[in-house]
Parts: sequence; C-alpha cells; structure tokens
Amino acid sequence: MNNTLINQASLTHRIAASSLSLQEGDVPPEVLTYTKSCIADAVGIGFASHYYDFAERTVAGVRTLASPGAGVVIGLEDTLAPRDAALLNGTLVHGLDFDDTHLASVVHCSASALPTALAIASEKTVTGKELLLSCIIATEVDARLGSAAGGTFQQLGFHPTGVVGIFGATVAAVRLLGGTVDEAVRAQGIALSMAGGSMAFLDTGTWTKRLHPGWAAQSALAAAKLALAGFEAPPEAYAGRFGFYSLFTQNADNVNKVDWARAYQDFAIESVAIKPYPICHFNHAPVDAALQLREQHGLRPEEIESIKVGLHERQFEVVVEPAARKQRPESEYEAKFSVAYAVATALVRGELGLRELEIESRTDEQILALTPRIHCVHDDRSQYPQTFSGGVSITMRDGSVYEHFDAVNRGAEGRLLSVDDVKTKFFQNCRLVLTEARTEAVWEAIMAVDGQVDCSEFLEALKGLGDHRLTADQGNAVERSAIC
Repeated sequence: MNNTLINQASLTHRIAASSLSLQEGDVPPEVLTYTKSCIADAVGIGFASHYYDFAERTVAGVRTLASPGAGVVIGLEDTLAPRDAALLNGTLVHGLDFDDTHLASVVHCSASALPTALAIASEKTVTGKELLLSCIIATEVDARLGSAAGGTFQQLGFHPTGVVGIFGATVAAVRLLGGTVDEAVRAQGIALSMAGGSMAFLDTGTWTKRLHPGWAAQSALAAAKLALAGFEAPPEAYAGRFGFYSLFTQNADNVNKVDWARAYQDFAIESVAIKPYPICHFNHAPVDAALQLREQHGLRPEEIESIKVGLHERQFEVVVEPAARKQRPESEYEAKFSVAYAVATALVRGELGLRELEIESRTDEQILALTPRIHCVHDDRSQYPQTFSGGVSITMRDGSVYEHFDAVNRGAEGRLLSVDDVKTKFFQNCRLVLTEARTEAVWEAIMAVDGQVDCSEFLEALKGLGDHRLTADQGNAVERSAIC
C-alpha cells in the first residue's frame, strides 16, 4: 500500500503538471481538427435534445434552482450562472446517448469536457485554441484514469462517465481558470468527494444517466474554484483505502495501471469514437453486421429462424440482461440498451436512428416477433474493452447461415468517422429544431473556433433555437417522448 500511495502522489502531481503545461505546439494539427469534430458532434446532439420532452423538463427544473449569469446553454436564448449552464449542457449533450465515447474507459468524454469549457468561456476571455486544448486535456485525463479500471465500473454499478468524467473536467477547469499545479492537485482531491453515477437507470430505463456528465461538469467547476480559493483537500485522489480506485473498482492497485507516461504523446482523443447510432455503443458492431448482411443477402425478417449475437460476456449486464425486458423495451432508454431490440430493428427497418427508438417502433409487432429469436453468446474474438467488437450469425428457415463480425466497431480508432460523416450527422440532428441556414452557421462557427480570440462568435452561435420551423413531427415531439 505504501508503494501505491507513493506512486499515486507522483501520478496526481504529474497529471496536474503536464496538463497545465500543455501548449498548442505540442498538439498535432490532426488532433486539433478531430477535437473540433467531437465538439461539433456534441453541439449537434445538444440541439437535437430540445426536440424531446426530457430536455424541456430538465430546463424547467434547473430554472427553479438557477441563478442569473453569463453561462450559455445550447439552444436557450437566455443565459444562466455558469455552473447551472454546465449542468444543462452536459445533460443535453448526453441526453440522447448519441455522444462520443472513449472505448477503453467507456467514458463519454465530450459530455463533461465541453460543458465545463463553455461555462468558463462564458464568464472570462478564453481563446478558441484554449477551449480546444481544455477538451483535449479533459479527455486525456478521463481516458487514462478510466482505462485503468479495465471495464469494472459497470459491473459494480457505477456509470464511468459520472465517476470518471469529473476528474478530467476538473483539471481542464483549473487550466482555463489560470490555476497552479498545486491548485490542480487540490482540485482533484476535492473532486473525489463529488464523483458519482449509478447504473440503476438500467432497471427501469429512467432518465438519471442523462444527468451524470452535467453533474460532473458543474462539480468540476466547484472543485476548481474551491481549490483556487485555497480549500484544503486530500493530496491523493486516486489511491489509498478511501481513494478513487478503492471506492469505485474495489481494487486500490488499479492506480498503478494508469498509463500516464504516454499522456499527450499518444493523444487519447484520437481513440474517442463518434457514434453512428443513438444507442449504447456496445450495440453498434452487431447493428452494423446485421445491416450489412441484410443488404448483402436481401434478408427478410419472416424468413429468419434465429440470430446469435457475439459480444464479450462482460457486456451482457448492460445490453443483454434481463433477457425478457430487453426483448420488449418499455421506454426509449431501455431500447437504447437492448442489443436484441437494436439488431431486430435494424433487420426489420433497415436503419437505426432516433425515430427507431420512438414508441411506434417499440410496439412494432414485426420487431417484437424477432427479438425472442435473438440470443447473445460470448465471442472470444472480442477485443473489449479496447474496442466494442461484435457481430451476428443469422440462421434462416431454409438452413442458410450468414455471419459477420467486426473486431473494431465503426467510429472507433482505426475506423474513425470522417469530417464529412460528422457533418452529415450534425445536420441530421440539428434539422430537428433548426433551419438549414442556421445549422450551417453553427457548423461554420465551430469549424472556425480555433481562430477566435474570445470564443464569442462560437458562444453566440449556440444561443437559442432561432427561427426554427416546426414540422408536424416536431409539434408532436413532446407528446411522443412523454410516453417513452
């Protein structure tokens, strides 16, 4: 234990020192470019969330608690105190479970990194390049801390984005606020007492998971500002009998698995996967496999005898069990976390977007007739948690068998989405609430953020829904999602 404490004290200081000393010249241009893609993706999802009832209810609730201030909230015309804005922005970015994920840590990094940066940029001068660097820093810390857990957070009932995301956001906040290394060390110690996020939402498909990155972002602001004010805190956030890894992984030695030696050399943000589908990332490879086989062989659902989905057994608790409930998800959120529903929907509908999570699809008898024929098995080819591998083996009623397996899921490192792919997704999301012209203006503001001296143009582009035109579908959005 003494060695662990010594290692962790050194790690805590090294995280602070190297994160605060990172300069723009240390970051390859392609990393900065990809960071803008991650930001654009997060913003597009934040706007799209206003199409759904949970956003309206979250905004209404936070307004009863909020204080006035300069904090910009995606899609709102008025501003709030930065900490309240961070809570809302994190919830909006993560609310559709469509946001990016660092696969090895299973952390939705941008969902807490960007809201923290926006909150600080709303109240003080922050250049566009500083904003990008803060997102890179938050992602680096989250990814390396989360990866050391080896995928155990969910097994113990903790949502990685909630329990890990606060630390990267805290270090980035201290950096943006002009803090010192000692203050960054103290801030991490304060963050330890604020980290949290339960997986209990899986049992009923309720909304609490949506809050986790917003809570991490607002708590990061509090931790950073308390540290800068001289608040005392434990110098070791991650080690020891009551440290992060003891509490959230039940194994204090995991602190020694944090690979900080490669930090800001192999940039973790290059391993962040932008999602092609608005469902749990564990389900993406099986859905891609099902869609590919459907198109390649002209598969018809009524001709399918059975389907085997291959995943790593450690993913089962999240997207496979309990089987009966996963076969007939009762809410939009339960549907996101059901591999049976995802694969069945892809095979029946030929696509899987936000519409396929609504009640019309969840009650589609053709989809529900297929889900009981889907069974999940452990696949030794899986590279989880480094990538979210997966595939399907489909047996037809005539005895034919079709199989496809992806070791690396689309969107992951090695198969990253291109800027054009991200732009297409961005426009599809923003069209739910914005005009085409407004969507283009927001995209351009994000792509030009690194040339801005105070982020004002970027922040202004995020405010309000403007002159969006309601369609018949949009007019029914609250009614539909309220039943979800």
